[in-house]
Amino acid sequence: MKKDPIAAIAGKIAEGGRNLFFTGAGISTESGIPDYRSQGGIWDQFRPVYFDDFMSSRDARIEYWRQKTELYPDLTRARPNAGHLAIATLFGMGLVEAVITQNIDGLHQAAGIPGAKVIELHGNTTRVRCMTCGALSDLGDAQARIKAGDPAPECFCGGYLKPDTISFGQAMPEAEVARAVDHCRNCDFFCVVGSTLLVQPAAQMPLYARHSGAFLAIVNLSETPCDGICHARVCENAGPVLAEIADRVTALTEA
Repeated sequence: MKKDPIAAIAGKIAEGGRNLFFTGAGISTESGIPDYRSQGGIWDQFRPVYFDDFMSSRDARIEYWRQKTELYPDLTRARPNAGHLAIATLFGMGLVEAVITQNIDGLHQAAGIPGAKVIELHGNTTRVRCMTCGALSDLGDAQARIKAGDPAPECFCGGYLKPDTISFGQAMPEAEVARAVDHCRNCDFFCVVGSTLLVQPAAQMPLYARHSGAFLAIVNLSETPCDGICHARVCENAGPVLAEIADRVTALTEA
């Protein structure tokens, strides 16, 4: 592993090619979005509502939406931080092919990356899907109905409305996973940001990239199972590191 990992990462990005970023909760916590699995995280505060329970029990749907409503203010206050903006800057320079994310907050899109270039493995909580007809709507509309006294809103077709995210026991989105795997197996550079790489199938993504010959970089505060096979590792907060990387890439490309 090189002595100056930030320089190594910036140099590789500046070369161009098929560069991917893979992001987890660690990038969004810097925007005030609570994570799920750490001590004091969301699953310490709430009992998860499983997908089958959501679909079979109105009480479960009411509890699910109660939890979402409690978390809604954090989501509405959140703004892209330096990390999201740095990736968007690199994308604007033509140096990022796509972003694969475990996050459901839409902050990459808010930072300026087109939705078509963000592969959301776990969905997006800012939109709501009818579980019967598939119609999409805005989370704010559902929250307004809840505030008006409807604790488990339903679609005009009678189907159950649910944030367009993957719940426990719910199948992963096949198209998004397949698209992400294809990108990983054909990339030149793969940077993990803010993920412990413990959740499947997302945890396999850097392995696909590394085994295909890509440069593997990791920016994460805690250890990951891929630390021993990466080319560069930075154990610091994502925002400042990515901002410095973007600055160095800009300097290299303008030299």
